[in-house]
Formats: sequence, structure tokens, C-alpha cells
Amino acid sequence: MSATRGTRVLVLNSGSSSVKYQLLDMRDSSRLAVGLVERIGEETSRLKHTHVDSGATREWTGPIPDHEAALKAVSEELAKDGLGLDSPELAAIGHRVVHGGQSFTAPTVVDDAVLAEIERLIPVAPLHNPANLTGIRTAQALRPDLPQVAVFDTAFHTTMPESAARYAIDVATADEHRIRRYGFHGTSHAYVARATAELLGKDPSETNVIVLHLGNGASASAVRSGECVDTSMGLTPLEGLVMGTRSGDMDPAVIFHLARVGGMSIDEIDNLLNKKSGLIGLCGDNDMREIRRRVDEGDEQAELAFEIYIHRLKKYIGAYYAVLGTVDAIAFTAGVGENAAPVREAAVAGLETLGLAVDGDLNAVRSDEPRLISPSDARVKVAVVPTDEELEIATQTYGLVRKGD
Repeated sequence: MSATRGTRVLVLNSGSSSVKYQLLDMRDSSRLAVGLVERIGEETSRLKHTHVDSGATREWTGPIPDHEAALKAVSEELAKDGLGLDSPELAAIGHRVVHGGQSFTAPTVVDDAVLAEIERLIPVAPLHNPANLTGIRTAQALRPDLPQVAVFDTAFHTTMPESAARYAIDVATADEHRIRRYGFHGTSHAYVARATAELLGKDPSETNVIVLHLGNGASASAVRSGECVDTSMGLTPLEGLVMGTRSGDMDPAVIFHLARVGGMSIDEIDNLLNKKSGLIGLCGDNDMREIRRRVDEGDEQAELAFEIYIHRLKKYIGAYYAVLGTVDAIAFTAGVGENAAPVREAAVAGLETLGLAVDGDLNAVRSDEPRLISPSDARVKVAVVPTDEELEIATQTYGLVRKGD
């Protein structure tokens, strides 16, 4: 790899019809620009770009036919601020890739073999990997001389022992079809586990943390000495906690029942479990703020949905406490975890014998900073740690390309 003298990293998160991006300066991990292109392929495509230093925001609406056009538009917006992709200060482009299977356990410089393996994994990530590939290939075309680094959502979870990663099905069948627990939200879990250790004044290698990433998608992980030993999502992001529109854990025979008795097709069941279940299936809302408003007004359907959500969350806290044996902290993160004080309070309520408690006053405080919300004498600390997946991707990307200098 050629020497890289720049200190900037562009982070790209390419979805099926969107591109989120951030430009960071890794000398101090500061953000220089952030933006979003959405509704790619439509006449009403939208680009929103913010130059962080000045605070100036520009918005543009019009047709953006594909990801190549989207990234060219991003490049033009960056150039207006003197931050163009042709800048010698740009060291690398870091890409979020959802599924790396068992092949990728760390950030990886993209070459033809890496692209081929990401493509081979499309059957287990049909909604995400194709878009991630498109983003990488488009960025390569724009800057073929620049290192493109793939950072995988699944990589942090590859440290799970086989006892946690394997499903109890026929081994030959599982191996043939690559069926195992992969886990997702890995960059968030990695960042939050490390940041929680720092908050406690401890080394990550000496810290056991249960991380609860609670957004519209939600997952839990058990992190022992800085390494993931279990996580709630599995072959796909459908397993585990109750989510905004996904069911989470469920008897697999429900699928057979819906097919045989309900006459539903596989695609209809897939749509039901991924898009019409979870909180939205239980009460018609997947926004926790709206659900809590309805609960406060005495809405029984919303109250039941909230109780089911919390019940599942408690089960995972207890299970991962047992897996770890000793727990230093539980960390809440992502949109719901960072902002919904009633969720944090309810999830920990009744677990005092495990050393868990929440201080009501501390829990009520809203802040963008990592903080403890447990009483000072709590045996197990409860933390709120805002996640920063873009910074984690940039840090891993920059670390890798500097290593090659």
C-alpha cells in the first residue's frame, strides 16, 4: 500500500436508496462535513449537506438516478467547502458493510477478492450487501488511487465461541447454507463497549459489559474483556429483541403454521415478521415517544406493547448476566436507549438483587455525553453511552491505512 499522508476519512453508508456520509479529520476525530442523499432513483431525490465548522446547511431536491450520481453530487458539495474528494488530505474512504460472514473479522482494504466475497454473501444479506457493494464500486471509480476500506457490522461478533454462534440444527446443513449467528450493529457494540470501559476508568480488556443498542432495530451483546461472546441478532437482524417493526425471538413453527393454516406465502410471512411486527404490529406505532404518550394517557394496547418490549429486554439482560458471570456495567445506546428514560428505568426495575438500579434524577437528565445513571454505590453500573458508528468506522479505517504506511 502506498504511503498515505492525509488525515481525513470519508465514511460512506450506502443503503438501497440512500447514502449517508461524514468527513472526519482523524487528528482530533472532528467532523468536517455530514450529509444524506435519499430517495435515489426517484424524481424527488434529496441531498442535505452540512459544513460543520460554519454550521451552514445546503439542501437540494431533484432527480438523482443512481449511486454514482449520488456520490458525484456529494463530491460537488464537499468541493464547495474546500473539502473535495480530490484533496490530498483525504487518506481513505471507509464503507459500512452489513454482512461479512465468517470471512472478515476486522476492517479490510477492498480488492477484487474482497468484493467477490461480499457479493457471495448477498443471499444472507439481500437488502444491504448489494447497496454496500454499489457504494464501494462507485467510490473506487471516483478515486481509484485511494484505499477503500470495508468495515463490517458482523466483524465484532466473530469472537463468539461456537457454543454461542451455532444453532442446534444438522451441522452439514448449517455449514452448506452458512447458517449460524452472525450478529449485527457490530460497530456500535464495539464503540459503546470501549467507551463504557473508559467511562468506568477501566481498560476494555478488564471490563465486562452488556450493551443494549435500542433503536428501531435493536440488539444486545455480552462483551467479556472487550470481546463479544454472545449477541441477540442471528443469521439476520430479525432475531432477538422486540424492535420497531421486527418480531424478534419467536417459535419457528409459527412460520409453518402461517403457511399451512394461514395460506401465507414465504414472501408474505417475511414481510409480516420484518415490517409489520414488533411494536408497530402490537400497537400500530413504532416510535417509542408516541407509545409512551399513549401509555401515559391510559392506552391499554400501547401499554401491553411496552410491557412486551421490556419483558424481552429483561430476559436478555438476565441471560447475558448469566453468560458473563460478572458484569461491570450495562450500557444503553442508540435512539431509544439514549433518549427514553422510561425504557431504561423499566428494564432495570426489579433487578436490584443483581446489583442493578437506576437513580431517578440521573436517569431523567438529557445529555449527549456518556454518563452513569446508577446510584454511586451500585454494584453494577448503568450507563447511557451515545453511539458513534461513523467515528468507529473512521477510526478503524484510518488505523488500517496508517498501519500500511
